[in-house]
Amino acid sequence: MGDVTHIESFDLAPGRILARKYEILSRLGAGWEGEVYRIREKNTGIERAAKLFFPHRNVRNKTAKAYARKLHTLRDCPIVIHYHTEETVVIRRTPITVLVSEYVEGELLSEYLRRQPGRRLRSFPAIHLLYALTCGIADIHRKREYHGDLHPENIIVERVGLEFHLKILDLIQWEAPKREGLHDDICDVIRIFYDALGGGRFYSRQPDEVKDIVRGNKRSLILKRFPTATHLRLHLENLRWG
Repeated sequence: MGDVTHIESFDLAPGRILARKYEILSRLGAGWEGEVYRIREKNTGIERAAKLFFPHRNVRNKTAKAYARKLHTLRDCPIVIHYHTEETVVIRRTPITVLVSEYVEGELLSEYLRRQPGRRLRSFPAIHLLYALTCGIADIHRKREYHGDLHPENIIVERVGLEFHLKILDLIQWEAPKREGLHDDICDVIRIFYDALGGGRFYSRQPDEVKDIVRGNKRSLILKRFPTATHLRLHLENLRWG
């Protein structure tokens, strides 16, 4: 990898044109693999998201290909961002892979929770949040895929009404054992549920129905009770409050 260009930040300004057809509107975020920008198609005016991969994180285009293929595999899963196309642009005399996908209006779950009274959810809406996450993850698991790194900073709350409508970002690319990855997702959604309720500060006050799900945040107890996301989904669908 000695001859691979290292770029730590693209720092693309609004108004810049990519591939002669996309206009940069704003930067949405950055991660280990690259940066994500909100863009607009010049010909149609449609807004999309563009993920630009750092070349040293995408040697021989392996990372971008794996990510695009995973998004394509999961194209029928409502919780997953829909992949659109791949482009190559030149930045600092270096070819950069760009994956273009749908742009989702909404806010990060972390921001949504910070806006709530006491920066937390009561048990009933928290159960609805957990159910939406669990259904989405169960869809992904049925495709024998997993997310691998779920947390409130990579979950978008698209809208909230009778139920939560969510989208997830940054599906992990390195290959953990499949079973371990599936189990990580189950434990992660329960940890998100626990944190959304206010974490340890409020845990002792939670009803037994909540504690029976969280199970002290102990991985072994959670997986014994919910070995698959479908087990957790069915539990929530049949939950009776005392």
